[in-house]
Amino acid sequence: MLSSCTTAGGFHELETARLVEMMADHGNLCNGQEATYCMNGGTCYNIPSMNTLSCVCNGNYKGSRCEHFQLFSSSANAEEAGLIAAVIIFVLLISVVVAFIIYYIHKMLKAKQQSKQNNQQQYWRVKPGV
Repeated sequence: MLSSCTTAGGFHELETARLVEMMADHGNLCNGQEATYCMNGGTCYNIPSMNTLSCVCNGNYKGSRCEHFQLFSSSANAEEAGLIAAVIIFVLLISVVVAFIIYYIHKMLKAKQQSKQNNQQQYWRVKPGV
């Protein structure tokens, strides 16, 4: 017998109810051993016209037998998530540039300080010309 999956996870309760109604219109609830076909609380339907079992998954589960757990984003929409990602990337780039500037300034100051020390040491090595 073939199988298919219809995932209710991520839908609102009203849409889930419509999905269950649609499955009931096209198939019958599984009985007997077929009733255990779906995992994680999914509801099994037998679709006789296609000779297949189908699952309506609960909550955050998906897959042909509701075997995969799926984490959903908590953001209201994809644009918001994209904007947040862009801001984080921008902040990271600015941080890298600031770190490079600080490193470069530190290196230049250290080189200048060494140069001063070298010049002072050479000044004291000069013999008087008298």
